[in-house]
Order: sequence, then structure tokens, then C-alpha cells
Amino acid sequence: MINFALPKELVAQEPARPRDSARLLVYDRKTKTITDAVFHDIEQYLMNDTTLVVNNSKVENCRYLFEDGKIEIFVLEKLDTTSVRAMVRPGKKFKLGSSVQLTDWLTATVTAIDDEGLRTLQLSVPHDDERLKAYEHVPLPPYIAQNDKLAKEYQTVYARPLGSKAAPTAGLHFTDELMAKIGQNHRIAEVTLHVGLGTFAPLSEENYKSETLHKESYVIPVEVEAELEKAPHITAVGTTSARTLESWKKSGETSGDTDIFIQPGYEFKAVDSLITNFHLPGTSLLLMVEALIGSASEMQRIYDHAIAEKYRFYSFGDAMLVL
Repeated sequence: MINFALPKELVAQEPARPRDSARLLVYDRKTKTITDAVFHDIEQYLMNDTTLVVNNSKVENCRYLFEDGKIEIFVLEKLDTTSVRAMVRPGKKFKLGSSVQLTDWLTATVTAIDDEGLRTLQLSVPHDDERLKAYEHVPLPPYIAQNDKLAKEYQTVYARPLGSKAAPTAGLHFTDELMAKIGQNHRIAEVTLHVGLGTFAPLSEENYKSETLHKESYVIPVEVEAELEKAPHITAVGTTSARTLESWKKSGETSGDTDIFIQPGYEFKAVDSLITNFHLPGTSLLLMVEALIGSASEMQRIYDHAIAEKYRFYSFGDAMLVL
């Protein structure tokens, strides 16, 4: 696994504007060449016969903030009309059996705490109570200061079905105009994988031992599967699209939960090229990209180049195309 020291100023706090003005590092696996480009020119680097596969999942407003952010409920799952499974902050406030007063009309009662410290909370109002909307926020990554002005920019232009806890960030670079331009010469297929927080979690010994990761749910529509079956070449937009495609090829199922762990040595069965951002060290995302590149030393060289050339990193950062 590669590692790197990243200067703090290279962690992007805001997206490029316009979206497709982000920088693009193009890596050709056959020639081992690195090309510095701009994302709005990506079409000239795509293979002529490729099908572009995007993840159309939309990020939920699942981060509930109270008392100017001093109290947080990060909703992982809605269990019924009033109950949620959530991460909370500060944990000591949410003890088993306690009722936490969040506003003058809202309380959260802790009915269970699991081994990971996740709480089951019973809210005093239903999820669709209009008053809750003022406290619901798009969950920006922890290394980006909460800024609701960025909420729209933390969604892809093709996002539709709600369900993700984090954005499929490689897709953030596309504009409607760029999608239309690419669509004139290439097929574009949409799949859905609802991104969980585990996507960005550091890897554990258990992950390596079981050769599995956290589960995420995915769907490939029947008509899309038919397109993909006959596609001569596939470019996955993001690791989430890649995970969806490889899960489909492995299981033969067009929907379900996937815990696939793609790491060096893995042989890709669906994905030929990948568009991705620059990822945190020690994560499954980085290992997936390394698996596609096929060489730790080449992966290290690419990241060293990106840092030296001051590419912007992580969710709102620049992009890379692996050919």
C-alpha cells in the first residue's frame, strides 16, 4: 500500500468553478505516461468505443445539527417513522435510556447502543416533520468545514435517487454541457450505489482476513445491464461505479448488497478505465485504484507527481483518468 504526506493546502475546501475546470491527470497503463490536462477536455482521452458508467445516487440531508453544531445526530438509517440508527456527538450526552432535549419541540430517546457505539434513537416527531428541515444538512466530509452554500455542489448534476451518506465524488466534475457533449459520441449508462460512510474508513485486519468490506446497496436497471453486456469497453466514473460493476460481474446479480473488497491482485472483469479523485491513504478506495494500475511503484509515482504539481485532493479536488 502506498503512503504519502499531503500538504494541508492541497486538501480542497471548495470545488473548482465551473466544475469541469478541475485539473485532470491522465495515466496510460500501456505506456506508463502521465499527462496533465483539464477535465473539460476529458472526451479527447476517452477510448472511442467506451461506455461511460455513472453512479446517480443522491446524497441525503442526513447530518442533523443542533445548538450551533455542538450536538450532532448523523442518521445512518431510518428504521420506522420516528426511529433512526445514528452516530452521535457528544457521545456522553446520549446514554442508554436518556432523553436528550434538542429543541423546545424535539427530543431523542436512546433505546439501544451497539458494540460500535451507534445509537438507536426514538425521535419525538416523525421524520417528515417540516420543522426538522432547518436542522438537516448535507454531510460534507470531516476535512471540509460545514458550509450549506456548498450543498448543491456536493451533488452530481445527474443525481436522482436519495440514499448516499457521501457523494460519488468523481462525478462532481461533470457539467450538464459536458455530459451532453460526451453523449454525442459515447454511450452513458446510469447505475445506483448508495455510498456508506464505510467507503472512507481506514482498513482493519478483519477486512483483510475476511476479504470483505462494509456493505453498500446497488442497482443496475435491466436495460442498462443489456447495454453493458454488449459494451466493448467500459469507463467507470468513480470507485462506487466500479464497485457496482465488479459486484455485478462477480455475483451475476443486478441488485443487492455488496461487500466486495478490490485490492492489488484483483482481476477486473467489467471495468477497463476509471475516472477517480485523489484518495486518503489507508483506504479501500486507494487500494482499488492501485489494483487497476497494477503496480504500487507506479501508483506512488502518480501520487508523487500529483503532489509535486499541486493537484487538489479529496472530495472537492481534481481528477485522474486511468486508461
